[in-house]
Amino acid sequence: MKRKEAVRFFSAMVLISLTVALSACSGDKQGDELSSVITVGIPQDIEDSLDPHRAVAAGTREVLFNLFEGLVKPTSDGDYIPAIASDFTIAENGLVYTFTLRENVKFHDGSTVTAEDVKFSLDKCADTGSGSPLVAAFANISEVLILDEKTIAIHLFTPDTEILASLTTAIIPAANASPESNPIGTGPYLFTSRSPQENFVVTRFADYWGDKANIETVIFKIIANSDTIVMDLEGGSLDMVPRITKSQSDELSGRFNILEGTMNLVQALYLNHAVPPFDILEVRQALCYAVDPFEIMLMISDGKGAEVGSSMFPAFTKYFIEDLNNFYSFDIEKAKQLLSDAGYPDGFSFTITVPSNHTQHVDTAQVLVEQFKRIGVQANIELIEWETWVAEVNTGRNYETTVIGLVASTFTARAMLDRFHTDNRRNFNNYSNPDFDIALENALASADDLMKTFYYKECLRILTETAANVYIQDLPEFVAISNKFGGYEFYPLPALDMAKMYIVD
Repeated sequence: MKRKEAVRFFSAMVLISLTVALSACSGDKQGDELSSVITVGIPQDIEDSLDPHRAVAAGTREVLFNLFEGLVKPTSDGDYIPAIASDFTIAENGLVYTFTLRENVKFHDGSTVTAEDVKFSLDKCADTGSGSPLVAAFANISEVLILDEKTIAIHLFTPDTEILASLTTAIIPAANASPESNPIGTGPYLFTSRSPQENFVVTRFADYWGDKANIETVIFKIIANSDTIVMDLEGGSLDMVPRITKSQSDELSGRFNILEGTMNLVQALYLNHAVPPFDILEVRQALCYAVDPFEIMLMISDGKGAEVGSSMFPAFTKYFIEDLNNFYSFDIEKAKQLLSDAGYPDGFSFTITVPSNHTQHVDTAQVLVEQFKRIGVQANIELIEWETWVAEVNTGRNYETTVIGLVASTFTARAMLDRFHTDNRRNFNNYSNPDFDIALENALASADDLMKTFYYKECLRILTETAANVYIQDLPEFVAISNKFGGYEFYPLPALDMAKMYIVD
């Protein structure tokens, strides 16, 4: 293991050991919580897949975070600590990662995790039979070898300084023939039941290898109608709701704590470049000049949030370029001139398709409609259900524009940017730019972190300069939690870490 990783892993192991010891000393307190239940409101059902390797929606991934773990797992500060693996080494040439598996890690079905299960999971996600791997970074894996029953070696085609982040990919049993309906992982909670469009229930896993969850049962309750959230919280049918609006937080009584963070996403008006007139650069730039992000933030969340000028949110400090926020300074006359240059002196009309269960995106779309009127452009809002949005917009690419927030599946620049490569299957807005493709490919191929960072920033500049989308903000995140509960932590990627929550004395 390289010295830096060795120190980090050693420190993590000391911390884990200390936490276990302290938990043992406070067993009486945990004993009082054995029959506890918390009900968490979520905006959409978990429908894309219960298979963690095929789950797409951020809402699905943040719930499944409690059920599954990889060789390593993320922390709330963006680091990675041991999970199914207890240690690893990196070859001097950067091409081989060798992992030692933790002793006696159990799956939720009671079976013990084996090297065969690890190889099965990684091979499954590296499979290119469908045209691209399930985990993009795994296209760089040449082979996964089992060295012995507790050791596996991952061989890469080229060195990759970001590969560790992708090794948070869930390890699942090779023997599970139906992961789509029977999710079996190693996490602190195990799947109990699911009632479509109603709830998803998980229970504390008694044989979890690490610190046991404090709360026994978590009910994720689907709240498709955001108008009922305050009533449901005050009425006691919900204990916690992530991502409420500022106005909703203001309505709640003192029985609730309101935590404030950011969603770590890029909210934008995403444009379908295959649909006229969004295939014209000047039209896209005109829309960018017509939008005032601060006005939007003021209207929907009392000015809270963080402006973004490209496809990176501020928590990614290493890559975030604040200067891009000012690339399209609000300028109505310039927007009108660009429309005229593009052949639309009298403007045009188009549709903004928005998932109806995401209040912040609906509110943003309503402000955008008024802002575009100033340049003679008529935008019409089409509200659709989340499942329809996934099928028609994200998968089918059958739309003109949409307001949504894109998040990172792993805390890497690649997770935010590779979707804009011409050939990426997730490129739902049909963006195609050869300069961007080259810059991204250079970033992925670079083993030098400084050069990788340079090329990623080049990708961001190209997206902004070509007005790939109308970038707006990283939304503020207000989390309402009954004051009976504590321990919630914000993560820089989709995660509702329920295992750390507890009942307040």
